[in-house]
This record gives sequence, structure tokens and C-alpha cells, in this order.
Amino acid sequence: MGSMRAVVAWCVLIFVMHSGFSVSNAELSPTFYRETCPLLNYIVFEVVANASITDPRIGASLVRLHFHDCFVQGCDASVLLNNTATIESEQDAAPNNNSIRGLDVVNDIKTAVENICPATVSCADILAIAAKVGSVLGGGPSWSVPLGRRDSLNASRSLANTNLPAPSFTLDQLKDAFAVQGLNTTDLVALSGAHTFGRAHCGTFLNRLYNFNSTGNPDPTLNTTYLEVLRGLCPENSTENNLTDLDLTTPDELDSNYYSNLQNLNGLLQSDQELFSTPGADTVDLVNSFSSDQSVFFDNFVASMIKMGNIGVLEGDQGEVRLQCNFVNANSSGLAGVAAKDHKGNLIAQI
Repeated sequence: MGSMRAVVAWCVLIFVMHSGFSVSNAELSPTFYRETCPLLNYIVFEVVANASITDPRIGASLVRLHFHDCFVQGCDASVLLNNTATIESEQDAAPNNNSIRGLDVVNDIKTAVENICPATVSCADILAIAAKVGSVLGGGPSWSVPLGRRDSLNASRSLANTNLPAPSFTLDQLKDAFAVQGLNTTDLVALSGAHTFGRAHCGTFLNRLYNFNSTGNPDPTLNTTYLEVLRGLCPENSTENNLTDLDLTTPDELDSNYYSNLQNLNGLLQSDQELFSTPGADTVDLVNSFSSDQSVFFDNFVASMIKMGNIGVLEGDQGEVRLQCNFVNANSSGLAGVAAKDHKGNLIAQI
């Protein structure tokens, strides 16, 4: 416990050094809350760091949650919305159902932020900062998060079912899914590196172990030694919800080992191994580059995370600043009389 707190203290220093000095490609700015919520980065970090002490997976989960938000109608916190009479929650979409984690931690962050900066910070911005914190706590890079997103008034379960890449996707399918979001091949390979930490359900790769593409045989691109390890963890008749480390070497660290694993045919998901094992793929050189130089991976990861965080953002008077992340303000309870403010502290709505 003491060593973990020491790591957290070191991460705070790195986190603070990299907060607030960057340029965004959109109308967002790292200094958006400088006047209205100057302690925002500290608040988010403290909540996530405390959660990580008992849940080392939370960093990876928050990075994934941000990804699953941005790929569905943009980075607008729509993934956080619960079912209501008018909203079909994205959380119940096939790629998210019983899969996404960290919703409770995001709610804890929101509560802490509202206590200090009421009606000011969007849930979409909280998600973006929390993803950065997840990277830092995993030993990965920090960056200045462009801020100023607004929260959506709706969700799209249908887009969640169609836009989110599946673990069985081929390289062409992956490229297409990323292209729809304005992301290129380098973004694909760099963001896939987030699979260097966290866990996956056996059901996301079970077909690779026993009956790949209905051949009755395992995936030939899977290292045979690793195959036997995975079969031991995920028997053919096992529950699909059994968990396995995405990275068999450093499962709780954000590092370049993910790419080394691909070189050794030890990628867990088909969509991972496709980056290296697809014949003639232009992704192979990127995998080799990121594997041989972790700083190159980190630089590209940061650039792609910022680029992804700009997808379809709501700004200005679009959407709203939710006061509870799971509900739009019209459906939130106990909020009568709460004042919503802009980033300069001006009153823009009375709920």
C-alpha cells in the first residue's frame, strides 16, 4: 500500500507538469477552466488515484470508456447516460453490455468536481481528463487535455452497435471503422496500444482458441505456447465472462510491450494481431517502430488521443453541462435552483 501511494505521488508530479500547455486542433483549450475551476486536474487525479489503489484496472477502463464515448456521436459523454423513457442507453449496446467499467468512478469525480466548481465542468471533459490520468497511473505519458466540451442531450445505442470496432475485426474493417471517425492508420496502431493494459473477457477471443473462422482449428497467427496458456485460462466450455490480461507481460502498465507481443504472435485479440500478421500490411512498420522505441509510441499515442478527443465535440451553447453524468438535466432529480455557468463563470441557465 505504501509503495502504491509513493507511485501515486510521483504520478501527481508528472501529471501537474503536463497540465495546461498545449494546442488543440479544435476550438478546445487546456486552459478552458483556468478561472472557473482551477483545481479540476487535481480533483480528477485524486479520485482516480484513490480508486486505483484497490482497482489497478481502473486506468485502462477509463481510457477505454473515453474511446467508447468518442466513437459514438463524438466525445459528448453520451456513453454515460442511463436508460430513461426517451433515451436508450449505449451501455446496453453489444460492445458495452457487461463490458465497460469505471462509470462509478466517473460519478465520484463528478460529485467531487460539483462540490468545488458547481455547474461548470462537463462530463465529457471529465472523461477526457480521466483517460489521461489512466495513462499516467499506468506509467504512460501525460498530456495537456484540450477542454471545453459540452454534454449531449441524447445517446445512440444503434451507433454504439455499429461504430465500435469488434475484437474479431480484420485489418480492413479496423481501418474503415477508424476512417469513419477521421482517424488514420497511425492513429489505429497508436490507439490500439491502449491494449497494453487491462483485461478482456474470454468471449472476445474464444473462437481463436478452438474454432477460428469455423475451421475447427485455432487461429494460425497465435503463438502455440500462448495458445495453450489461453486454453488453460479459457476452456472451450468456460463462461465467456472469464477475464484474461490483454498483455501477458505487464498487464497493468501502459508500455510498448503490446507491440513486442504482436511481433511474437502473442496478441490476445484477433484485432490486435491483425496489425502485425496481415500479409503486406502497412501497419507492420508502425508496430516495429513502436516496439523498438517506446518514446515514439508515447508521442504517437498522445497525438492520437488528443485527435480522438476532438471527434464530434459539442461546444458553446450546444448540448449542456450535465449536473449528473447519468442523466440529462431535464431528467435529473433534486437539482431545482442550480445555476449553470459558462467557462468564465457567467450564468447561462437556471434549472
